Amino acid sequence: MQNQKIHPFVEKLLDGEGVEWKPLGEVVKIKTGQSVNKNMISENPGEYPVINSGREPLGFINEWNTENDPIGITTRGAGVGSITWQEGKYFRGNLNYSATIINNKKITIRFLYHVLQNMQKEIQELCTFDGIPALNASNLKTLQIPIPAPNNPEKSLAIQNEIVRMLDTFTKLISELTRELGLRKKQYQYYRDKLLDFKNADSFPFLQKLLNGAKVEWKPLCEIFNIKNGYTPSKANKEYWENGTIPWFRMEDIRENGRVLSDSIQKVSESAVKGGKLFPANSIMFSTLATIGEHALITVPHLSNQQLTNLSLKPEYKKTLNIKFYFYYCFLLAQWCKNNIRESSVPTIDMGDFKNFEIPIPPIETQNQIVDILDKFDALTNSLTEGLPKEIELRKKQYAYYRDLLLNFPKEESSRK
Repeated sequence: MQNQKIHPFVEKLLDGEGVEWKPLGEVVKIKTGQSVNKNMISENPGEYPVINSGREPLGFINEWNTENDPIGITTRGAGVGSITWQEGKYFRGNLNYSATIINNKKITIRFLYHVLQNMQKEIQELCTFDGIPALNASNLKTLQIPIPAPNNPEKSLAIQNEIVRMLDTFTKLISELTRELGLRKKQYQYYRDKLLDFKNADSFPFLQKLLNGAKVEWKPLCEIFNIKNGYTPSKANKEYWENGTIPWFRMEDIRENGRVLSDSIQKVSESAVKGGKLFPANSIMFSTLATIGEHALITVPHLSNQQLTNLSLKPEYKKTLNIKFYFYYCFLLAQWCKNNIRESSVPTIDMGDFKNFEIPIPPIETQNQIVDILDKFDALTNSLTEGLPKEIELRKKQYAYYRDLLLNFPKEESSRK
């Protein structure tokens, strides 16, 4: 949160009243949730959301441990310090702190939520990033929280409620747009799967029209693709990791940057490449270890870690097969993989079965038509430059802009220490 000159609207709201900054530990009770994991959820399915280390529910379970205490703060992992909001009854996991208000006559829960959202920079500064990122509760308790008009509780709550009213205008719109986008994505996934279901083409006239009477051949994955596992160059050899220029992809790249990638978060040097050979551009990387079924199309020569298996078209198929078509078909391959996971300490799939998974070879004209259709659907549901995703992104920026203005309270130097 910035501390620029106070906005005239905020000055008008305060109307001469001051602002007190208090440690978060004096405003809320901070407690860790209960231990939970995916096996526990799958064995005890139910209606209550499980809120743990992500903004979205980890799953739904048949018991709850939290009611009408909606704010959560992620304690560990990639999303450390992020703020969650979950109304009603739910199960708070052990990677989520509660922030239960001690005295609701001094601060409202929704006002505190917006304040914490606006203080992500300050919260991140309280986290540690050695090994697994973590946020210690004792550090979190020191975070300074603004209380407007502290000596006039009635006016203080009125100021907070007016700020909340304005900011919730944006969050409500974002929620509505996000729900609409979710419905659009379900529609897209339905039609994508129908367009790729060649075994049941007779039940989908539009796919029959695209095929125009042509036969569809089926071949094992390994007959069409060179299939190779990724690897992690030795961390002990600093030469591999310093001044790297070669993209080295991990699951984090898909999570952060999407499913069509031309650059990686982390890079390695040429000396890290085994045998001097990179995976070729325009190939697919597919997760076959731990998180099963995630995949991306990589448009540059690259490496990846051992969680990812590389699929590159064999030379004899490059002119007759569209790699983007098979990128889309990998959504069906992913579903097959998820249905055939070998459970162990780390989930895996049988690579022999994976390599022999049969994939369709429709005419190249049909492949290209399907790619054109799915590219348009994908842009409307995922691209930040088109459709609902663009609208949501704009509204999020508006929310952040006005949140910063409305919560930019004056702060005395003494209270910063």
